[in-house]
Amino acid sequence: MLRRMLSAGLAALLGAMALPAAAQTGGGTLRVYHRDNPPSASIHEEATISTAAAFMGVFNNLFIFDQSMERATTENLTPELATSWAWNDDQTRLTLRLREGVKWHDGKPFTSADVKCTWDTVTGRRNAGWRKSPRRGWYSNLQEVVTNGEHKVTFVLARPQPSFMSILASGFSVVYPCHVDGRAMRQAPIGTGPFRMAEFRPNATIRLVRNPDYWRPGRPYLDAIEYRIIRNRSTRNLAFVAGEFDMTFPYDLSPAVLREIREQQPRAECRMVPSNVATQLLINREQAPFDNADVRRAISLAVDRQALIDIMGEGQFVRSGILLPPPHGAWGLTPEDLADVPGYGRTVEENRAEARAIMQRLGYSADRPLRIKVFTRELPSYRDPAVIVIDHLKSIHIEATLEIQDTSIWYTTMGRRAFGLAVNQSGLGLDDPDTVFYEGFACGSERNYENYCNPEVTRRVDEQSATLDPARRRSLVREIDLLLQRDVARPMLYHGTAGTCWYPHVRGITVGVNSIYNHWRMEDVRLAPR
Repeated sequence: MLRRMLSAGLAALLGAMALPAAAQTGGGTLRVYHRDNPPSASIHEEATISTAAAFMGVFNNLFIFDQSMERATTENLTPELATSWAWNDDQTRLTLRLREGVKWHDGKPFTSADVKCTWDTVTGRRNAGWRKSPRRGWYSNLQEVVTNGEHKVTFVLARPQPSFMSILASGFSVVYPCHVDGRAMRQAPIGTGPFRMAEFRPNATIRLVRNPDYWRPGRPYLDAIEYRIIRNRSTRNLAFVAGEFDMTFPYDLSPAVLREIREQQPRAECRMVPSNVATQLLINREQAPFDNADVRRAISLAVDRQALIDIMGEGQFVRSGILLPPPHGAWGLTPEDLADVPGYGRTVEENRAEARAIMQRLGYSADRPLRIKVFTRELPSYRDPAVIVIDHLKSIHIEATLEIQDTSIWYTTMGRRAFGLAVNQSGLGLDDPDTVFYEGFACGSERNYENYCNPEVTRRVDEQSATLDPARRRSLVREIDLLLQRDVARPMLYHGTAGTCWYPHVRGITVGVNSIYNHWRMEDVRLAPR
């Protein structure tokens, strides 16, 4: 029998032992600039770190990846609202005992009903007033959530699924209150977490304050966290260098910008890490001329990926498939795997010669180019590669103009498929195939923006998801990723690195190396005397 049980008391003791007694002091406001205006504060409705990082401290998970460990893995799970958990013999029923005495920020008691309501809403079985549920596909194998009294709950799966523990530990898998209308969670979220929402002024400020009734004694250390929204990249970085902020927004810095910050402010502590964020092309298969497979192939062949890597990442970014490549990722494709994928193998000129021949067969030429729009989000990490892609497309008789959209409408535009070609970034909540395959490529998924649907891919995705042997599962995942790349399902440009900086008086920050979404509970962060 496979069992997984943890004692909350032991975890709390180990957490307390991790810091010297003299360091267990609190107070102060952590000042962080925010790069963007979050579309809302509702983590379950959004798909961006702009929401996840800023509001993760308001909530709790059932269990979470250890916030002090850089790598999010199932070997590093810490109990939160669940105190212990166990699988049945055939690994289809995960039963959790829930923490007693926990209160929501409005004083109502937390119970098993809240857990059931949360996942019934995520999966579409309950209407809580949400506009969307971008991670519904993560739970396609979840049959039901069953309560047994107020402090016990069971997740019932249709089949075994090795990824399920990781899915529940993701920073996106927070527990919502059953008694609060989902629409209210967009501006004034109620959680059980270490911080309470004090203020959310779009395009201005987000302020979280210490929860005095937090179930974990002595946490959080901070009195408050204040995010000030500064959209201009130069302005916010200059403000950090000048000491206006204690910390940059997580993963906001490109290699070039991080280097400049280090030169201007050598006291800053900075980390440049793999982000598990892939920059990619989205091609809407239902909109002409992109409904033509030849056009999609030509576009993929036209892009000079190494030029993008050199310009955007100073050579630090890497070419890969959908999943984070080794050594930081466990599942991604290597350059050798990609040798015969359109746009990866051969020389740039050989690829473009084939692409031009395709476009000429379709009736396009230098005198009669295909004119399109390239959509992207109003962030430098989206906009800058989009400009380069537009330049590359000129080489195959495609003239494109840039259509930039604010974050507040970007995901709505993508969800409505109101685009033809877009440059996007897809941050993977986990280094696990299930989340990206079911979220991005399953037929009918909310985040399958291109309307890609391949029954053979679906069959293989289900097979790898249920495979318990890690080596066999890895082999299946490689086959699926290669199939998606050859099918030009979502042409990948590169996997990036991203930087975060803070001043030495900020203690307890851990920057994750295999996902950008999972390390922002912030209850262990503290400010030392300057």
